[in-house]
Amino acid sequence: MRILIVEDERKLALALREGFEAERFEVATAFSGEEGFALASRERFDLAILDLMLPGRGGIEVLSSLRTRGMQTPVLVLTAKDTVDDRVQALDLGADDYLVKPFAFAELLARTRALLRRGRPPPPAKMRCEDLELDVDTHSAARASKSLNLTAREFEIVEYLLRHAGSVVSREMLARDVWRVARRATPLDNVIDVTMARLRRKLDAPAGRRLLHTVRGVGFVLGGPPQ
Repeated sequence: MRILIVEDERKLALALREGFEAERFEVATAFSGEEGFALASRERFDLAILDLMLPGRGGIEVLSSLRTRGMQTPVLVLTAKDTVDDRVQALDLGADDYLVKPFAFAELLARTRALLRRGRPPPPAKMRCEDLELDVDTHSAARASKSLNLTAREFEIVEYLLRHAGSVVSREMLARDVWRVARRATPLDNVIDVTMARLRRKLDAPAGRRLLHTVRGVGFVLGGPPQ
């Protein structure tokens, strides 16, 4: 799970990061509204924790702009602003929860887990892209009605690609979400490329036509060839 903390009090932001990392979350921190907005626009997070009183671009503006752009990531406002009007404004603009400073980290953690549970509907057990089928419950996959003999890693990759079917999946996304490595390195990129090449051969053999495509310098896409 990836959390973005947008908080200009560095001591507090770093303490929060340490606390969440101890609970096995991956955490990114931003110390200004501009930095937070840029990170939230560029990367995928499961939750954003947002202060309202930020230098430059304030938290309310950041929240409003992100929701206007269609970002659905749950946002928990963490702020010293405690009037009813402050709460109403933030919630009306798309905040999912509101916690006033000072606070207990245990409560923040509980609210975080509640938002993450609420924001993640159960994934479908069966997925399909063209003639590729995958069943999560039985841990089986088939292409053109022919069973695929996938390793555990390959099955996880196919499931991930199916959840992003039609969209480019970058090496960074695979490193983070499948290999679960926070920072990419050249040796890992080589491992990813070798694994994807082997997986492509397995996927294409039953049907005799390509389903997994490489977008040079970017990543991979499952489905029709990238435009």
